[in-house]
Amino acid sequence: MTGIMEILTSAHLFQRSTLHPLPREFFSRDPVSVARELLGHFLVHETAQVRCVGRIVEVEAYGGEDDPASHARVRTPRSEIMWGAPGIAYVYFIYGNHHCLNVVTEPEGIPGAVLIRALEPLEGIEWMQRRRGVEKLTLLASGPGRLTQAMGINLSHNGWDLTRPPLYIADGSPTPFEVEATPRIGVIAAKERLWRFYIRGSPFVSRR
Repeated sequence: MTGIMEILTSAHLFQRSTLHPLPREFFSRDPVSVARELLGHFLVHETAQVRCVGRIVEVEAYGGEDDPASHARVRTPRSEIMWGAPGIAYVYFIYGNHHCLNVVTEPEGIPGAVLIRALEPLEGIEWMQRRRGVEKLTLLASGPGRLTQAMGINLSHNGWDLTRPPLYIADGSPTPFEVEATPRIGVIAAKERLWRFYIRGSPFVSRR
């Protein structure tokens, strides 16, 4: 109960706060560095009805042609966006039932992206619960498909600029925490690469 009350208190404070998008330069680096440093920052989606905010607690890095687990291993109309400007949203539909949100990394012309895998819900929680059809806070955004549903993100957001509202990644000025690195989930190739990162001890990650 204490953890839930702390989250609800944080949500109340967020309603009065101004969040500042991370600059494009933040994303114009290799995906592994960006992935680790995204932890603790905020994913924000502002609509006419509500502002939803979640703290990023789990991510995965994906490289270019030399990463056999990446969509960029083959240049296709879908993966073309990974060669685009850093800070742009790459959203795709997978397994016929959910969307995944990535942010493009590296300077333009070099492919790379970070998959946002899990969030700690902080603001707009009632809307997240309504969209997901669940009440439990730890189930709202603990996984890439869950978080896009909770945050109201779909294919229409593919190509959006995540360095400015209404859908953006904001500076969370994260307090110190320990980062766990593991193989990426659901991939067969390149399992030796420990490119999944999450905040150790967070109850909101998809898997521990």
